[in-house]
Amino acid sequence: MPSVLKTYSPPSDALDVVHADDHLLVLNKPSGLLSVPGKAPEHADCLETRAKLLYPDALLVHRLDMETSGIFIMARNRETQRHLGLQFERRHARKAYVARVAGAPSQDNGTVDLPLICDWPNRPRQMVDHSNGKQAITHWTVMERENERGTKGATGRLELRPQTGRSHQLRVHMLAIGHPILGDQLYGEADVIKAANRLQLHARDLSIFHPAGKQMVTFTSPVPF
Repeated sequence: MPSVLKTYSPPSDALDVVHADDHLLVLNKPSGLLSVPGKAPEHADCLETRAKLLYPDALLVHRLDMETSGIFIMARNRETQRHLGLQFERRHARKAYVARVAGAPSQDNGTVDLPLICDWPNRPRQMVDHSNGKQAITHWTVMERENERGTKGATGRLELRPQTGRSHQLRVHMLAIGHPILGDQLYGEADVIKAANRLQLHARDLSIFHPAGKQMVTFTSPVPF
């Protein structure tokens, strides 16, 4: 069975706390750190474990891929955990990612609507499956064409707004439309993998209704690439 964790060398960065109150803990997750512990003992170090060392009441709400960096929110009590969980489930939470991709899309924006399912023999890879896959929708906008359009080696910087939250959704959707995310060691070909020293995917913004005041609040993390 393929494994994305051939060698796990998590970064030693100190916990980066974006916001903390009686209900929420918002962190800036570095690339290369698991969100939750893996099955193997050597994969115990993760963002959840580190957070609990300083905030023992921190509770998991969602996950980011190990290679993805950016805004990561946790709850500090069970009621908030349930409240946030429902926001994610009912698609009330708004997420915006930034990605650098191979190729420069000719259109300025678009939507990818392709159902996804686990590629079971090659897990944890996911794949498009029109018969059995679950609905997955990603809206994208070109932020910058980093090289001249149509030239070899052209790249694009995109804003990605997932309407659904399937596993590896952004990575598979970008691959499916011919613009794989640079540095993607799980889905990319050799040239894509070598194009960057990490997956060029960052969770820049997360907007949720605060469980206390019920007002929409947005948390932001600067893009590190």
